[in-house]
Amino acid sequence: MKYVKEFRDPQKARGLLAQIEQLARQLDRPHPIKIMEVCGGHTHSIFKYGLESLLPLTVELVHGPGCPVCIMPKGRLDDAIAIAEHPNTILATFGDVMRVPGSKQSLLEAKAGGADIRMVYSPLDALAIARDNPQQEVIFFAIGFETTAPSTALTVLQAETENIPNFSLFCNHVLVVPALEALLSNPDLQLDGFIGPGHVSMVIGARPYRAIAERYNKPIAVSGFEPLDILQSLSMVLQQLVEGRCEVENQYRRVVQTEGNTVAIEAMAKVFAIREQFEWRGLGDIPASGFKMQSAYRHFDAEAKFTLPHRRIADHRACACGEILQGIKKPWECKVFGTGCTPEHPIGACMVSSEGACAAYYKYGGKPESKPRPAKIPVGVH
Repeated sequence: MKYVKEFRDPQKARGLLAQIEQLARQLDRPHPIKIMEVCGGHTHSIFKYGLESLLPLTVELVHGPGCPVCIMPKGRLDDAIAIAEHPNTILATFGDVMRVPGSKQSLLEAKAGGADIRMVYSPLDALAIARDNPQQEVIFFAIGFETTAPSTALTVLQAETENIPNFSLFCNHVLVVPALEALLSNPDLQLDGFIGPGHVSMVIGARPYRAIAERYNKPIAVSGFEPLDILQSLSMVLQQLVEGRCEVENQYRRVVQTEGNTVAIEAMAKVFAIREQFEWRGLGDIPASGFKMQSAYRHFDAEAKFTLPHRRIADHRACACGEILQGIKKPWECKVFGTGCTPEHPIGACMVSSEGACAAYYKYGGKPESKPRPAKIPVGVH
């Protein structure tokens, strides 16, 4: 635990908080300085360690669309269920996806109704199922940002090498930079900067965010997930604002390289092509924001093998998941948060996923009665 404790040191946290407060005073804005943490993993760390409650009131953290389960629209979930209900098929996917509500039921409910739907820990597990069941079509319901896309791509290449024709992919991988551009095109959402996602950046590197910094004049600091990582990244963004700079800075240098992981990037480029557009929950259709299969791998493409409904379905009227993913609302502003919508009985995807903002609020803070921030808790090892 030695190296973990170094990133949770209370004394160093107090020093960073003092820097943040000083920088916020220098900016002297008439409105709160809004910094979006893109990644759901950051949101959970922020609430686990009580970081938001320790910040000056002039600095507001806004939660972004970095939860891959949360941004999946109901129509795509219905497509997955439709695949699973075909005879002689096995649908495999990650555990977080199983309980996300579709228009009529979740994958877990479809499984209870007789569909062969299995939870796996990796796409290679799905390939193993296909290897063991040659008479059945095995479909991996692939979700996630560029973080998980390389493992999916490498699994497809492995299926080709082994000549496993009964394996296919229902591809729902999405791209982070187009989503940030879509957010910045919304005039109602005034953001001052970004804490960039750490896991995605391990794959794509820091360079792709330059478009955000240069085109939209928003500073970004790619961050790790420990308390001191997040506080230092926030300080870096505020320092840029004070100095009038808009650059991409890499706080997570111990893991993230500027050029990213070239092996992973090459695997994705070989197997995947960019979709013309992809529907995101809350954000609608975003151009060039998702992957599809390259034509050379069409024989592994579930969308080529099955006829799917492809319906657009609105979220539950009481659910504010779409606004939460856009950073327009906080979970406690949703009418059903913590009452009609809980982890045991979720209405929206943000309450289901381990990276969802609603799940973070519920787990670590509960529903505030009079103010958006929970009571202060000390930074340290929890």
